[in-house]
Amino acid sequence: MTYNPNSYSKTPYYGYQQPNYGYAAPTGQAPTTPPVQTGTMFPTAGGQQPTQQIPGMLPLEQSYIENILRLNRGKLVTVYAMFDTVSAEGPSTRTFRGIIEAAGRDHLIISDPESGTRYLIPMVYFGYATFDEELEYDYPYGVPGATAYPPR
Repeated sequence: MTYNPNSYSKTPYYGYQQPNYGYAAPTGQAPTTPPVQTGTMFPTAGGQQPTQQIPGMLPLEQSYIENILRLNRGKLVTVYAMFDTVSAEGPSTRTFRGIIEAAGRDHLIISDPESGTRYLIPMVYFGYATFDEELEYDYPYGVPGATAYPPR
């Protein structure tokens, strides 16, 4: 049996609505276009709307891990990193302990005070961090160094 495109029904199956791509309908009806949603979910740094600032809390736009780590630069931290390699024991994890030197959108740099070794840890492997002291978390608006990246 060979394929004959003319042998199949041209009527749509039950529940199917033929798409209208902006062309006039054969009955002379005006074409309709679906509504388009505009706007952004989060305010951006350029058109930032005033929001209520809660004392001791980072603004929503600045509450990224790298900003929290940057606020705590110079503090001793224990970082738990989880890597892709998997063995019989489970995923590979590694613990790093050191002083926070820098934090970026995709990395963290810490230095071990005992050995002097510096670690560049990609944030993709960052699991969580613990501190032995209280964290800084209050970032006033307009302070240089706070980043407000667009949503991913």
